[in-house]
Amino acid sequence: MRTTVIPAQITTVEDKIAGNLNLTQILILMVPVFWTTIVYTLFAPTMHLAWYKIPLVLVVLFLCLILSLRVKGKVLVEWIAVLLHYFLRPKYYLYNKNDVYLRDLDLPRVEKKPVKRFALKPAKKSANTLLPVVSIADVVKLERLIASPKYTLSFKSGKKGGVNVAFEQIK
Repeated sequence: MRTTVIPAQITTVEDKIAGNLNLTQILILMVPVFWTTIVYTLFAPTMHLAWYKIPLVLVVLFLCLILSLRVKGKVLVEWIAVLLHYFLRPKYYLYNKNDVYLRDLDLPRVEKKPVKRFALKPAKKSANTLLPVVSIADVVKLERLIASPKYTLSFKSGKKGGVNVAFEQIK
């Protein structure tokens, strides 16, 4: 009677599709078939065998055969991917020394002094803070100017936080 050992952790077991080959190896071994088709149909003379087409096909075939081999239970392409991740990772890491996360800070203790409260005095009104007096006739003229289709009203922010208002005539 035939028995099969079932592993304790199923997620680490690879699916074998054909014999001892997994999906990655089959896809790698299919690349030379497609490459041969492309070389045979697209390179001149098309649809005919030429002496320079054979080395192109053989190089890709041997490269894919080598990449589909297993080393220590992993396909060689996976080893190359691991090595590329290792060699292309950043070599130097820059850390901000001003970062306070998980650092012990030795800050001086500041004693709280009682705050003296002063009575507020009414502010003196200066001539600059007074608003200009606008008559009702000026307000009516302004409303007519805003509602007029001949002019547009635009607001532009200034460099120091001010607002510039402009009326422009429509051409």
